[in-house]
Amino acid sequence: MAKRAAPEVNAGSMADIAFLLLIFFLVTTTIETDSGISRKLPPIPEENVEPPVLKEKNIFVVELNKNNDLLVEETPMEIKDLREAAIKFLDNGGGAGDDACTYCRGAKDPSSSDNPDKAVISLRNNRETNYATYIAVQNELVAAYTELRNREAQRLYNTSFVQMEKDLTDVNYVGSKEKLKEKVKKIQALYPEKLSEAEPKK
Repeated sequence: MAKRAAPEVNAGSMADIAFLLLIFFLVTTTIETDSGISRKLPPIPEENVEPPVLKEKNIFVVELNKNNDLLVEETPMEIKDLREAAIKFLDNGGGAGDDACTYCRGAKDPSSSDNPDKAVISLRNNRETNYATYIAVQNELVAAYTELRNREAQRLYNTSFVQMEKDLTDVNYVGSKEKLKEKVKKIQALYPEKLSEAEPKK
């Protein structure tokens, strides 16, 4: 009597199922990404170059102590008031002659910053400072620069600086990216982000 051959199992559908499971896994899984503060490091200074001399009035000192208390120019302040205080300092325009600021709308207080190009915000923190508080302070300081840049972009180009940056990264943007890049650089030059972070105190 002849032996009957064992039927073969069709594995094609198994491969399809495995492929569908793989796609389902890729679509439904969330991949954790590191989040942080975007910062561009300054270039390495050349040897034997004297650091620029900064006037005391052009430095806006923001300090966080180990109890998460915010001190601005050695005066206690709430985080919600920090943005307005930073804008007041950056937009003061108290300089005269070559240091004068033609587009500043501040009080032009001679005891405060000369112009936005010379204004530096110095952020100092303690090693025991709460990370969430540190981030909140950083956000308010960056928001101060953004608000002033938005104002100037609206005045010069009838759009916001935030929108200009968004258009710069948009692949579907129909205008000239080169011209847009020049406009963005011009706005950044009006209010350069000069945020100095001193080494945390122990």
